[in-house]
Amino acid sequence: MFEKLEIFRMASGLAKHAGTRQTVIARNIANSDTPGYRAEDVADFAKTYRRSDTGTQMRATRPGHMAWRETAYVARNTDSADPEEPNGNTVSVEDQMVKAVETKRQHDLALAVYRSSLGILRTSLGRQR
Repeated sequence: MFEKLEIFRMASGLAKHAGTRQTVIARNIANSDTPGYRAEDVADFAKTYRRSDTGTQMRATRPGHMAWRETAYVARNTDSADPEEPNGNTVSVEDQMVKAVETKRQHDLALAVYRSSLGILRTSLGRQR
């Protein structure tokens, strides 16, 4: 019943987005010395959330129904303004570290929203824990 509340869906989506983005960032850093590797990133959560929540999309009727919707975040090559390295690599470790910090903040925000909403819900039901 409570999994259909919009605030919980949004917090869950933000946490999934942050996890996916952190994976892409880690892959970029791991390939920072690979010749010809192009840096990747995931689209902003706000853009993907608005696009997937238009109301015109089909809705799942049970768990596992249309499971392909869970992987809505796709990594894409990014063309940074920084010049590429002589070996064709476009990864800037400094930029990736900044993105990693932003992503951690997003994940922490998702957890804080979830915890706060859960506390409000419990209080409204008369439970203190």
